[in-house]
Parts: sequence; structure tokens; C-alpha cells
Amino acid sequence: MSLSGASERSVPATKIEITVSCRNLLDLDTFSKSDPMVVLYTQSRASQEWREFGRTEVIDNTLNPDFVRKFVLDYFFEEKQNLRFDVYNVDSRTNISKPDIATMQLCANKLDKKDFFGKSDPFLVFYRSNEDGTFTICHKTEVVKNTLNPVWQPFSIPVRVLCNGDYDRTVKIDVYDWDRDGSHDFIGEFTTSYRELSKAQNQFTVYEVLNPRKKCKKKKYVNSGTVTLLSFSVDSEFTFVDYIKGGTQLNFTVAIDFTASNGNPLQPTSLHYMSPYQLSAYAMALKAVGEIIQDYDSDKLFPAYGFGAKLPPEGRISHQFPLNNNDEDPNCVGIEGVLESYFQSLRTVQLYGPTYFAPVINLVARAAAKISDGSQYYVLLIITDGVISDMTQTKEAIVSASSLPMSIIIVGVGPAMFEAMEELDGDDVRVSSRGRYAERDIVQFVPFRDYVDRSGNQVLSMARLAKDVLAEIPEQLLSYMRTRDIQPRPPPPANPRPTPAPEHP
Repeated sequence: MSLSGASERSVPATKIEITVSCRNLLDLDTFSKSDPMVVLYTQSRASQEWREFGRTEVIDNTLNPDFVRKFVLDYFFEEKQNLRFDVYNVDSRTNISKPDIATMQLCANKLDKKDFFGKSDPFLVFYRSNEDGTFTICHKTEVVKNTLNPVWQPFSIPVRVLCNGDYDRTVKIDVYDWDRDGSHDFIGEFTTSYRELSKAQNQFTVYEVLNPRKKCKKKKYVNSGTVTLLSFSVDSEFTFVDYIKGGTQLNFTVAIDFTASNGNPLQPTSLHYMSPYQLSAYAMALKAVGEIIQDYDSDKLFPAYGFGAKLPPEGRISHQFPLNNNDEDPNCVGIEGVLESYFQSLRTVQLYGPTYFAPVINLVARAAAKISDGSQYYVLLIITDGVISDMTQTKEAIVSASSLPMSIIIVGVGPAMFEAMEELDGDDVRVSSRGRYAERDIVQFVPFRDYVDRSGNQVLSMARLAKDVLAEIPEQLLSYMRTRDIQPRPPPPANPRPTPAPEHP
């Protein structure tokens, strides 16, 4: 590695060029030499997190590469600047570099009872130790309800997040009893390391859960239970972008609440009011999310439905009617086409009720169930104003859909409290139905009012909403691909053949 510098008077730093060469690398290819690439990471002084700065080019078939691409960064004499160089062998067939990801499963036995009327609702929090003695949260497991002997679903953590390159770095794991108000009760803790965790590839590892306060107060205190590492494996991690480059399409479906609780669309107090001066909350939510997702869908055809309305001419109540009034082809062309059909439906249907989610969830799930090879992933956006009327059926639909290539975004508009929607968002407690838990967390709920800009800037409101509601989609897609062991396809050639149209609900 060589350094060269050139001072810039206008900036209180010196620009340096870093040139990278490697010698005698390990040969990881079977029928040829490795195809190396180097990734440079810089370390944040505040958080100690490593962040990717840049990558060299890939040089095929060599163990002694001299990379041409240089890294140019600021050098500060007065600061300690830690750099990390990771060397990868890139699979020339797929041209994808894959960091490692650790997948593990744990269970616990005889944890302390914390709930007065029940047992405990335990979950785990993983912390990685930092060089300054502090700890950084790197993962929280799901909550398992009402048990002292929980078995958590398998989960994955990037190895670099877990140990930051140091396999012997302390990993602290806290055990908590979940409380709805957020005041979770501490059960106990134990420590381990990445190196120790990796031993579970060959054997179970049992950890004692200790509560320091109880240990000091009670002479006969033994522990607050045990946690057993059932399995641990390390695999190559693909990214969301890898799947998109490989041709995975996001198929976007919209479902809009047409129940009477939204108010008369002709009145300014209605959540559906079509003002000539500004978009309604429904229209803003649809436009904010749709305009981003449409860039990941090649055909730009979006099925759009309404629910909870009486349809002309006979007044039949429907919970999945096409906004374009075409039962044979519910697709709208682009987000503007969805908005146009939505406005037209407001003029023709009668807002009624009740609020049923299950029919439209099952509709999209049937389409998603037909394609399981990773080429299509379905995203359903539900926009609603209030209390759900078919909670039992909706939970059943979500649990069934959790095994499919599908995610659900629910945006709540209006002043309602939306407690039921929070229950469907499985961030803390996995959704369950009839004793069966959702395989993955596939629901993201947000109340639109939390994103409304106080100055009335609708563009800013929509940007805030889109950022939050779409943030979980990449990880939800990756969780499906991982559980099905689906790898991204190689990027298509420069002039690919047209791909067949996806199955739409």
C-alpha cells in the first residue's frame, strides 16, 4: 500500500491517495485463481461503527493483484483515523461480493417469572462491546408470549455488526420480559463472543442467565434461567440491490378504505375530500409510496382496489372492488393512473362499511403464492382511517402470507388511535393466529399524522412518510430469500430479452 499527499489550503486537511496491492492471497477458486477485490472501511469516531468508503476494481485470476483504482480521502494529523481493508474473492459468474452473515437460533429454560397474572414474555437484546468500554445494540429478537421456556425463531446478524472484525470481542446478551408500555423488566444477562458462538456449529452451548442485583441480595441465588444456543451458521450475505440487479421485480398493489367513517368526499372535513388546491391524506400516502416503488416494477401496471363501499347500480357491498371498474384487468398505468381511478371511484361508489382487510390480503397472497423462485416480490399498500372489523381473519391472512414473497404496508390517516394496527405490526410481538405464529414480520404500520409537516409542505410530508414505510421492505425481502435459500440471479446482459409479465392479483 502506498500513500501520496497534496495539500489543499482551502480545506483544513490533506488529501491522500491510497493505492492497494496484495501478495500471496489464499486461492479460493477451484479451477482457477481467486478474483480479488478490496473494500475500504473508515471508522466513525463517535459511534465506532465501520462504514464502507469505497471499493477497488475486481482483478480476475490472480493471487498478487495490483489495483488501479485509488482511494482518495482526507488526512488529519491531529486525529487517529482507523482504516480497515477487507479482501474478497468475487464470484466471476455473478459478479457479487458477499459479506458474511451469522444465522442462529436460541431457546431458554426456567426464566424468572415477571408477570403477575401470567408467566413472562421474554425477548433478547444483543450488544457488541466497543473499544471504549461502551456497548452498541446490534439486534433484538421477537417476543415470545407467556412462557418461561421460549424458543425464538432463527434470525440473522451480519458478522461485521456482531463483532466488528474482532472474533473475541465481547457480545453481551440481555434477557427482558416485554411490557406493552415499554417498561420492560430485566431478567438477566450473559456474555459470549463470536468465536464462542461459532462453536455451536458442532454442539449446543448453554449459558447461565445472571441478574447481578439478585446475585448480591440472595445468598442461595443460582441463576435466572438458562439460554441455549441451538444452532449457528455463517453464510454469504446478499444485499437487496443484488436481487434487484438480478431482475427481481417489486409488484405493487393498492387497497383504499372507502368506509363511511371517512366522511362525505364532497365535504372539506372528509379524509377523501378532493380539494382543488391540495391532495388529501389518502392521495398523499398513495403518491408518496407509489412513486418510489414504481421504479422497481418494469411494467408500471398496478392493481388498485377499494374496500368497504356500496357499488352501483344494485348497491352491493364489496371489500375488493377494482378502482378502474374493470374486474378482468384491475391494473392502472402508473401511479397517476391509480390516482385517477381513485378519484373516479369516489364520484361513483357510496362509502359504507365495515372495514375488512382480509379479503384484499388474501387476494394478493394468492398471486404471490404462484411465484416462489425469487423473481417477483409483492408489496400491498393499505390506506385506512380507523378500526378494523375483521381482526381475527386479518391475523389469519397475515400469518398465512408470512411464508410468501409478500410485504404489507398499512398507513393510517385521520385522528384515530390505531391500537389494532399496532398489533398487526410485528416488530415487538410476532402476529399469531390459532396458535400459529407468522413466519416473518411482513407488516409495517405508520400513522400518517406523524409525518405531516407543520408548515403545510406536502412534498416534505410525503418524503418523510415514504422513507419510513419503505425502510423495512429490503430486509423483509431478504428474510424471505434467506428462508428459501434463494440466491440472486446474475445481472442480465446489456440488451436483455423482454421478461414475461408478472402475475397480478
